Amino acid sequence: MSLNVHLTLKGSENHHKGSGIFVRENGETKEITRDEWDEKFPGREPFTVEIQSDGETVYTANITHNLGRMADEAGIYQHLWRPDEINITKANELIEPLTAGLSVLKNDKARFEKLNPSNGWGTYDGLVRFVENYLNACVSFPQAEVSVSR
Repeated sequence: MSLNVHLTLKGSENHHKGSGIFVRENGETKEITRDEWDEKFPGREPFTVEIQSDGETVYTANITHNLGRMADEAGIYQHLWRPDEINITKANELIEPLTAGLSVLKNDKARFEKLNPSNGWGTYDGLVRFVENYLNACVSFPQAEVSVSR
């Protein structure tokens, strides 16, 4: 089970220009380059996907539910997993809380690393990276509509 976050912006000209090679690592799905694939899996051909953009999706990301407790401890669970329940509809409404939550995470790494899931699926570093990337997308597209699927 995982959380998927999406930012959409009507009329945007966003086109996916990645490799189409996706891997699941430490509780998150991420796109890697062909060079990264070849380094990780020498002699194997990747399965690639062609992303059909609707021209409105400007950001999407995925992370494991196993990091929900850690996000809650950092004060950003509702903002990440349930923005609709706290009336967040636009990316600019996430900038301040995600900035504060990221600061809490980074300023007490030892505390949060203790919350790493025992099954190894999801990590402190993965949550920090997820929040950093999502925050950067919110700053880049402040008027984008926020939606999640969980």
